[in-house]
Amino acid sequence: MSPTVTHLCRTLALLYCLPAGAWAQGTAGATLSGQAIAEVTRADPVPGGGALTEGRLVQPMVMVHGWVLGGRLSLTGALNLEGQTMPDGELLPGGWGEGFNDRRHPHTYLHELMLQGTDLLGRLDGSARVSVAVGKGFVPFGSDDPMSRPVYRYPVNHHLAQILERAIMQAGVRAGPVVLEGALFNGDEPERPGQSPLLSRFGDSWSGRLTVLPAVGVELSGSRAKVHSPEHRPGAGTDAWKWHVSARIDRPMAGGRGYGLVEWARTEEAEGFFVFRSLLAEVRYRRGPHGPYYRFERTERPEDMRTLDLFRSVRPHLENSILGTTRFALHTLGYGAEARLFDGSLTVQPFLEATIGTATSVDQGVLTPDILYGGRRLRSLSVGLRASWRLTGHRMGRYGGLLDPGAGHGEHRM
Repeated sequence: MSPTVTHLCRTLALLYCLPAGAWAQGTAGATLSGQAIAEVTRADPVPGGGALTEGRLVQPMVMVHGWVLGGRLSLTGALNLEGQTMPDGELLPGGWGEGFNDRRHPHTYLHELMLQGTDLLGRLDGSARVSVAVGKGFVPFGSDDPMSRPVYRYPVNHHLAQILERAIMQAGVRAGPVVLEGALFNGDEPERPGQSPLLSRFGDSWSGRLTVLPAVGVELSGSRAKVHSPEHRPGAGTDAWKWHVSARIDRPMAGGRGYGLVEWARTEEAEGFFVFRSLLAEVRYRRGPHGPYYRFERTERPEDMRTLDLFRSVRPHLENSILGTTRFALHTLGYGAEARLFDGSLTVQPFLEATIGTATSVDQGVLTPDILYGGRRLRSLSVGLRASWRLTGHRMGRYGGLLDPGAGHGEHRM
């Protein structure tokens, strides 16, 4: 058994070994949940030209959530096994990050392990709520992780609109409808699933996020972050300065449940010499078991030097250079159905999803879509089955209980 699995198992055992009186009084508890998705994707074209069809088991997750002191102190842990089920990544035209191109990289085994203190001052600060969180997880920046959103396909802007899997120390406060969060973390991204954050770099990066909750199920947010040398682990790379603004709605609507997200993101590198922008909008309307959805995004990504495997880029970079910038304009349309079994504990969701769009060179760099794909038009089709067990309520990156209960989707997927 790996050290990560052993650590999470010990944590769960400790939670269940709390004094019986605490459980009886409802001041302590723990839950175990999980999910996995079996899918097949066909993409045309892929790097090097031609079409490719692949099947994968993706997002295999085991989560534990435990709490004591009536929820004032809680622990969230997430074990992600993508390093075993998709070590070479998941086929994703336009996707990039951590040395993968047109594939989604596997996340680290220890996806989250966050200790959270909620409403620490109690009645001393009146109706305000103060929280702190420490551990490994999602930085308070940008929108929710794509795992917890309705569209199966990861957006191209994943590394522009989220900062994940860092060693974090953060604090937050909520006063009325306003939430303010800030954090210190390490800038380096993981290089492989089993890698831990470089603790010697802790505190070289920071972020802040302001969220306003004007009505039930409505969120407006703005984020700012400085990430030091994310793609060069020793710290010799360029810094990334990041902006993000979004509006989100998730509430009952016309006899069903409506969800929508609009976000704008901007990342500057090399003191503004390279700039990457993204605009994304996605919606879903679910009524009963039926849930059609749609996403449009227009996102720019950097093009780095590739290896002999055109899906991979040289990492770490030997020099701070980008060979071009590609803009992806993609439409994704999908439909999912849902069935609940075993008194609602098990949720099964088959889905079908198609993406069409274009890839164009922004700056006419050395590496262009015509060279990479042999053309500019992209198509992909995915079909799959998602199964989740008791997976409700957790939004990655929102720690400390500062949002209202039930602020997630009508059903939650990670």
